[in-house]
Amino acid sequence: MKIGLVGYQGSGKSSLFHWLTGIEPDPAKAHEAQTAMAPIPEPRVAELCEIYSPKKITQAALEIVDTPGLDRSHEGSAARLAMIREASCLVVVVGAYDGTDAVADLTNFEDDLLIADLDIVAGRVTRLREQVKKPRPNRDELQKELAALEPLHEALEQGKPLRDLELTPEQLKATKSFQLFSEKPRLVILNISDDQDPASSIPAALAAANTVAVSVALQLELAGLDDAERTAFCEEMGVAVFDRDQLIRRIMEASKQMLFFTAGEKEVRTWLIPQGATAVDAAGSIHTDLAQGFIRAEVTQCADLVRLGSEREVKANNLLRQEHKDYVIQEGDILLIRHN
Repeated sequence: MKIGLVGYQGSGKSSLFHWLTGIEPDPAKAHEAQTAMAPIPEPRVAELCEIYSPKKITQAALEIVDTPGLDRSHEGSAARLAMIREASCLVVVVGAYDGTDAVADLTNFEDDLLIADLDIVAGRVTRLREQVKKPRPNRDELQKELAALEPLHEALEQGKPLRDLELTPEQLKATKSFQLFSEKPRLVILNISDDQDPASSIPAALAAANTVAVSVALQLELAGLDDAERTAFCEEMGVAVFDRDQLIRRIMEASKQMLFFTAGEKEVRTWLIPQGATAVDAAGSIHTDLAQGFIRAEVTQCADLVRLGSEREVKANNLLRQEHKDYVIQEGDILLIRHN
C-alpha cells in the first residue's frame, strides 16, 4: 500500500515524510519520489505478546512516498504527476501558515489533479467514439467501455471527483489502468504554524472533509528531543505533542485498509488488507499457497483472547469460530488458516 504525500512546493511534505518515517529526505533527490516505511502502531500486539511470549514480532507498515511538489506555475507538472499516480492513497499537504488561504490552495491543487484526470478520460472517450463507428471484432466490448466512461467524463467536466461517486463494476474496470487521482481515497493535512491550535485551525469549508491540522515542523522538532527535554519544552512554550501513531492509523483508515492478526509462540504479527476483504483474501496476503489450498479460517476476536488469557479458555467458551472463504474480516480478528 503506497501512501503518496502530495502538494505544492513549500507545503511541508518532506518534513511530514521525515516525521512519519524517521528518515530524513535526501535533498539531492528533491525531484524524485523518495520512499520509506512507517510501521502501523497496534497496542494489542503487546497484549498478545504477554499471552504467547513469541520469538518474533512483526508489524505491518505503510509505504510512505514523498513525491516532488507541484509548481503553481504548472512547470514540470506532467512528470511529477506521473510519480503521484503510483500511490494508492493521497495525503494532500496544504500549507496553512503566514496568512495562506488553505481552502483556496487545496481547491487549486485538487483542480490540477482533476484536470489531469479529465485529460486521460477525455482522450480515451474520444478514441472509443471513433473506434465504435467502424466494424471490428471487439466492437461490443468497446461500446461497453464507452458507456462506462462517458458518465465519468461528464462528472469530471463538472468538477466532481470520482471518489464521491458510486462507480459500477464496469466503470471500475474501465478506469483501473488509469490510476485516476480523483478516484483515490485521500486525507488532507493542514500544516499550521507553531502558535496555532490544531483543534480550531480547520476552516469551516473543510470541516466535513477528511482533514487533520498539525504543525509538522514543531512535531518534527519535538520528535528529535528526549523525553525530559520534550516535556520541558512543551511546558515552557505551552504546546502539546501530537500523537504521531494516531496520525499513521488515521492515514491507514483513510486508505480504506485495516489490520488483522496472526498469533502464536513463533510470531505475533499484524497484516494489512483492504476493508471488506474476505478470509481467502487474508490467506493470500499471508502466502498465495494458503489461498490456493484454503479449507477454513479459525477466527478469534483479539478482545476475547486478551480477556480470557489463553486459547484454551477461548475454546472452552465457544468463542473460536470456523469461517468459510467468503467470510468478511472484522476489526480485531485473529486468524489461523487451515489449508491443504
